[in-house]
Formats: sequence, structure tokens, C-alpha cells
Amino acid sequence: MRFDLKSFDFVECERAPDALAVAAADRNLSWAQLRAEALAWADAARAHGAAPDVPVAIYGHKQASFFVAMVGALLVGAPFVPVDTIYPPERLRCIVEIVRPAAVFDAAAGRFEPGHGAPLAERGLAYVMFTSGSTGDPKGVQIGRESVGLLGDWMLGSFGLGDAPVFMNQAPFSFDLSMYEVFATLASGGACVLNARELIATPVAWIARLAEQGITVWVSTPSFAHQQLANRDFSPATLPTLRTFLFCGEPLPAALAKKLRQRFPDAAILNTYGPTEATVATTWIQITDAVLARHDPLPVGHAKPDCELLVTDGEICIVGDHVMRGYLNRADLNEQKLFVHADGRRGFRTGDLGQMEEGGLLFCRGRMDDQIKLNGYRIELAEIDEALHGLPGAEGGACAVLRRPDGTAVRLIGFVTGAAVAGEQPAFLDAQALSNWKDLLAQRLPPYMVPSELVACPALPMSNNHKIDRKKLIDIYAGIPA
Repeated sequence: MRFDLKSFDFVECERAPDALAVAAADRNLSWAQLRAEALAWADAARAHGAAPDVPVAIYGHKQASFFVAMVGALLVGAPFVPVDTIYPPERLRCIVEIVRPAAVFDAAAGRFEPGHGAPLAERGLAYVMFTSGSTGDPKGVQIGRESVGLLGDWMLGSFGLGDAPVFMNQAPFSFDLSMYEVFATLASGGACVLNARELIATPVAWIARLAEQGITVWVSTPSFAHQQLANRDFSPATLPTLRTFLFCGEPLPAALAKKLRQRFPDAAILNTYGPTEATVATTWIQITDAVLARHDPLPVGHAKPDCELLVTDGEICIVGDHVMRGYLNRADLNEQKLFVHADGRRGFRTGDLGQMEEGGLLFCRGRMDDQIKLNGYRIELAEIDEALHGLPGAEGGACAVLRRPDGTAVRLIGFVTGAAVAGEQPAFLDAQALSNWKDLLAQRLPPYMVPSELVACPALPMSNNHKIDRKKLIDIYAGIPA
């Protein structure tokens, strides 16, 4: 059994109905149980006002009923709006005010809270994903049902995931990276192993659970995978069925890819790129030893089928039917970010800087809004991150910017982590070590991009979506004794 992403209904296939569909934090579901519970959820949602094009918000964290609710909403035709409990109730209230859903489903309690029931102007949406945003109200990204169908086709047709893949799901459902696992599980008839934050915090038990469930596909940001390298159980001996790493959400450092190739020599490493507005991702490449020998930083790959990539004035633009239908109630942003391509398809200006080689191989060079100007030079922080990560003994690296009160950049601060370089508390490198590492950085970077100070710290701070938090890096810097 599987869930067809064209008809949006359960269909029979070679997978038996009693095969595992969801291994959640609280309980497991077979495909037959998933179908029965999703149909029952759909009936209950309709009784609370859900209908085609009338959204439903889902609030929770890795419960089986959260997965059931997303499938049930697809059955109804009601766009689902996922909100993880990693965010405070205030964020949920803000999103409800923007979306005006028919109801809010509390996945932990298994009940509906009444909402407004206002239909959306856009018809035929699968979900509305709210981007985090550091300032102002969150933005609702509207993804059409046609787009998730294309996502499923691409993953099953290009990624080499095998029959009935078993996905490791770690990202919150309010982070669109998790839609990889959701829709590929549904389309393939495979299984999705949901991992709660509390379990991940106990590595031995967590890895043992992944082994027990026989995960075949690891899906995460590169930063999250990097954190696991310190765990000896993160290995083929403990995870013998793991055959694919699927990365998205941030740049994949070549140094990390090399370490994973050493640790898991038989596993494929897929590097993908794309914003939330392009239905999770839009490019892909398998990182082989040959790719690692040719490229550092790594490319993000070639365009997915039925997609066109453009690099216009240095900015990556994406064209295709997987591009969002627009931001919810944000005509100003839609006018700024969306365009109609010459062939009539939707186009999106990503705000990412890119470079394309002959043959369509794309490299992402950071964000236009992550580009800083220091002493007259334009600098991409992602390029410095790569160089820091490649320092001997460093297991991770990131650059932050010290600024004046008016926001202008003063100097660059480099941060490195790893057992060989960092103690239990953040600390500045001594003069000799600083000089040695600056010499090494100068072999890869022009002088104006070499950080003036280097800090060794036990770990790099992460955001809720397991991306490096540069604001917290500055807080760490400010807290180090002089």
C-alpha cells in the first residue's frame, strides 16, 4: 500500500497493508492503520469545518497523530499548516491569525480546537509552510498539490532510494526539510521513523532505535550529521542498513563529506539545494570521491527534471511548477520575489548567490543578505565557513561579524570546534596557534577575508532547524573573559 500523490488517495501496491508506515515517538502504525486513522481524522476534520482549500493547523512534535493529520488533510483537500512545539504558543497564535484555519489539531491531545474556517484565495494547495524569519511576522509559503507530486516523482526517480525506503526523520515538521521524508514515504509505500528531541538527546538509545527500525535513508542538515560523528555508534556496524545520506538546508562542507565517506564508505551522499519556496529542493548531486577531488567548496548539483535554473546578476532564480504559489497575504513580497518566465511557468528569485558551470552544474555562494562589506570588500561568510572547517583538527567552523551600533562591519571572528582544538569552555586561541591558523587560512582566502580573531568552542550553536546561529556566536564571543 502507498499514498498516490496524483489522486491523493491510498492505493494498493506490492507493499503489504501490515508493513510499517510510521514509527513515531509514541507508537507505530502499519499502512492499514495509517489509512484507517487518516480516514477517521478526515471525517472529524470535516465536522470541524475543514474542506477543500480551507486550511487546518497541526500543532505537535513527532506524534503518530501528527503524521496521520497531514495525510488526513491531503485526503480532505485542506492545506495543512504544520507548527512544531519547539516554537512557543505565541507563534502558533500568530500563524492562526494569518491563516484563519478551520481548526487547530493538537497532535499530543488528539483533539481539535475551533478556528475561523476561512478559505484561502489560492486553490489546490497541499500545505502552507511558515518560514522562521528573524524579524517581523512569519511568512506563509503556499505549496500546491502539483508541487508535492513532482517532489515525490523526483525523489523516487532520481535518488536511487530503493524499494520501500525507511527514512530517518529528525527535522521539525515546521521545517520544510521534513517534507522530503513525508512525501517520499507516502509515494513509495516505505516508512518514516520520527525522532523526538528528547530521544535524540540520549544518543545510545536513539541510534539503537534507528538500527532496530532499519533506516536506509538519513535526512538532515549537514550540521546535524556533523554532530553525530562524535558518537562511535554512528557507524555501519550499528546502522548496517543505512545506504543514503540526503542533505539540504545549508551548505555541505567538503570536509564533512570526506569524513562521512570514510565512516560510511558504502553509503551514497546526496547534496541538494533549494529554498522552502521551491518545495524543499531543486538541485541534486551525488558526492563521490571524484567530486570531492575536483571541488571544494562542493557544488549543489544540477536542476531537477522539468525545472530551469537561471543565474541573473549573480542571483539564483528557479523556474518550474514546483515553485510556490506565493506568500500568503503578502502581495508586496510576491511582486518582489515572483515572476512569470517566458514559457509561462512560475519563477522565484531566491536571494542566493550562485555560479553555474558549463553543463548546468550549480554552485551556491551564499546569501545576498549574508554578504557583508568590510573595508570596501564584499565578503561571503559561507566561503570563510568552509575554510575554517578545513583547518587541521577542526570538526566544524563558522564566521560571525562584529558590528558597530549602526550595523557596519568592524571585523570578522572565526569559530572552530572539535575535540582536538576546543576545551570545555569557549576560549581565544593563543598567539602562536592564532598565527599558525591564520597562515593556513591565508592559503585559501585573500587577506581581507581572514578573521582577525579565532575562538575555539566545544560546539557551534544551532537554531531550531539545526543551522548555525551566527547571532549566538557573537554572544559567545562577548562572554569570553578578556
